[in-house]
Amino acid sequence: MGHNYYGEPAWPNDLLYIFPVVILGTIACTVGLAVLEPSMIGEPANPFATPLEILPEWYFFPVFQILRTVPNKLLGVLLMASVPAGSLTVPFLENVNQFQNPFRRPVATTVSLIGTAVALWLGIGAALPIDESLTLGLFQFDPTVEYKNLFIFYSYI
Repeated sequence: MGHNYYGEPAWPNDLLYIFPVVILGTIACTVGLAVLEPSMIGEPANPFATPLEILPEWYFFPVFQILRTVPNKLLGVLLMASVPAGSLTVPFLENVNQFQNPFRRPVATTVSLIGTAVALWLGIGAALPIDESLTLGLFQFDPTVEYKNLFIFYSYI
């Protein structure tokens, strides 16, 4: 039981012995968490009070951040359209078998890791005020200050 050799039938090994244990364990964990940490009823909704900041659902945060920070809205929409377009071009950049080890597909692995990091960065930044959203509040950046002298200083070093 539980070894799943090639050709081992699913009945009765998996369906009769393993699945009920997993299903009952999942139900027990769900009921236990519901009893130990019940969700509290929030404050009643007021249709006449506007919230201070209106944010989209969490899964729209990266897209919201792109539209919020890019000054040209057409460019923001094109940036959003470039994400699926870029994802569709990755298989054409690598000429390997689709069943191959993912670590032997360096372009797809790199694109997915960088895409995940950028999506997390944009998603976290969307929850912050707009002046801290690109730097995540880690350092201060003032776009009104001219940094010409700073670049001249580094050229002398």
